[in-house]
Amino acid sequence: MKLHYHIDGGDFVNAGKASSAVKGVLKQLNVPSRRIKRVVIALYETEVNVVAHATQGEIEVAIDSDQISILVSDSGPGIADVEKAMQEGFTTASKEVREMGFGAGMGQPNMKRNSDRMDIQSVPGQGTTVRIVNELKD
Repeated sequence: MKLHYHIDGGDFVNAGKASSAVKGVLKQLNVPSRRIKRVVIALYETEVNVVAHATQGEIEVAIDSDQISILVSDSGPGIADVEKAMQEGFTTASKEVREMGFGAGMGQPNMKRNSDRMDIQSVPGQGTTVRIVNELKD
């Protein structure tokens, strides 16, 4: 099964809609709740990063019997130092984003913690692509 979602940068009202929709699909597929939780956390954090930092983004989700693969690509400023961005508490979020309760610098660490495999590729000035894979079986 393949799912696709579009994300508009700055649209905090709709931030989380894609991750919520994926959660619903995984529930319908009877995926164990602990697996759903990990997938949804990783996807939500990625989705919010696109809303907070990029002009737009796309989410592609592929679900099969063994795993869920997520590809999120955005048109944004990119990440100058991915390793530094993985540190808890590091943020480049604007003051306005932080005042809304986002941008605490936990996004990438939470994505990694809730993924079986994760890869971030970013080109400053062009955008970022995040690949997340979570196994659905023990």
